[in-house]
Amino acid sequence: MDTEVLIVGAGPTGMTLANELLVAGVSTVVVDKLSQRSDLSKAGGVQSRTLEALDQRGLLEPLLATGNHPIGTGHFAGIALPPNLVRHRLPWRFVPQVVIEGFFEKHLAAQGIHIRRDHELVGLVQDGDRVTATFANGVTVRSRYLVAADGAHSMVRSLLRAEFPGRPGTSTMIASDVRLSGVDQLMSHTWNDDGHFAALFPLGTDPQGRELRRLVLGGPDRSLPREVPVTEDEIRDGLRTVFGARVRLLELRYARRITNAARQVTRYRHGRVFLAGDAAHVHLPLGAQGMNTGMQDALNLGWKLGAAVHGWAPENLLDTYHTERHPVGAAVLRNVQAQSLLMDWEGTRNPDVAATREIFTAMTQLPEVQHHLADMLSGMAIRYPMPGAEAHPLVGRPSPDLDLGAVRVHELLRSGRSVLLDPADTFAKVADLWSDRVDRAGQGADTEPMLIRPDGYVCWAGSADDLEPALGRWLGEPR
Repeated sequence: MDTEVLIVGAGPTGMTLANELLVAGVSTVVVDKLSQRSDLSKAGGVQSRTLEALDQRGLLEPLLATGNHPIGTGHFAGIALPPNLVRHRLPWRFVPQVVIEGFFEKHLAAQGIHIRRDHELVGLVQDGDRVTATFANGVTVRSRYLVAADGAHSMVRSLLRAEFPGRPGTSTMIASDVRLSGVDQLMSHTWNDDGHFAALFPLGTDPQGRELRRLVLGGPDRSLPREVPVTEDEIRDGLRTVFGARVRLLELRYARRITNAARQVTRYRHGRVFLAGDAAHVHLPLGAQGMNTGMQDALNLGWKLGAAVHGWAPENLLDTYHTERHPVGAAVLRNVQAQSLLMDWEGTRNPDVAATREIFTAMTQLPEVQHHLADMLSGMAIRYPMPGAEAHPLVGRPSPDLDLGAVRVHELLRSGRSVLLDPADTFAKVADLWSDRVDRAGQGADTEPMLIRPDGYVCWAGSADDLEPALGRWLGEPR
């Protein structure tokens, strides 16, 4: 066996997973077909839940130290949520995907994990105890498990012949990285009377310190085949149509046409092979959800693979990756499709859509609606289906980052182990049976007892009688 886990794809999903396996002490190889890391911005926003997960691994402060990454105001279908709507400890940030990839690659290299580039997958065979991957350069890698993080056009998914149902792309819009003049807002969504649309988001600065922005253009006659190149004249025309002479193009750095395709694989697990990120689900890049969903796929899967490699994974633990993450991906597809409809980014000016948007916009003035949308778009509304969830509101949800006096809960999770909060100091005997997999903490703290998995989700709270079964369910047999 060459490695315990082979990760195909070195984007945010693949490198997040590599870091989780590093924390778990699992040998890992990461390969990518590109000869060098892309310098394109791609995604641009990081949700509250992803920021929390980075904080739980001690990576948040170093990531934010890489540049100016302003706090986002949030929107649903281009309808802005109130800028003072602070629902969570860590409001989402503008951090371009290119920055995240560079940060993770440097971090992993410092820990001895170097991306093996120019590795284009051409063959995949799995048997009872291993997966054999072959590459166009003649290299063969054998591993106990393989994870596909190789994007929307996943070769792993193709070789598995995995079912990938959903809707194909029916139209396109333009996504570009630009420098502009005349922009006075951090983020904006603007329509003109004819249905032409432009969205702007910050992307930090170029090496000369000049502001970069993501520009998205849609509307009547904007939907062209994906293979048609996007020209500077087309960008200028789009800006002029929506903004008049106020906003001008200074530099076009990159542009492509994106589609409204919406697909999700039927199964996230195929034996010893797992699908994550865009290899498992694709949709329009609305609301900063694609990259975040992939990174959170990796956070869910990483500790479970670690448990399997180290031999203490309970039966069916690896299957919970699908049962927990597939519904999350499906929910993201639904909300993105709803946003796409309400935005009318094809510029149909359908009066039924316009009426629906008008009513929905009025509803977003209600605090309850604002809170629902903010929780959904931040990833903080995720609740995994777990035993005990019906009896306690915390079970299945992200752990609160409680202050235990000398330490915060998120800091305790940096070990990659589970954490048992035991404020009354009553669970020492049972916790000792799993002391190689769980850290007991919080004695004397003002909190209720709870068991938190390595990925930061509460898997037990409440009845003391249920603690030992929960430890066995998630952490296997005691030593």
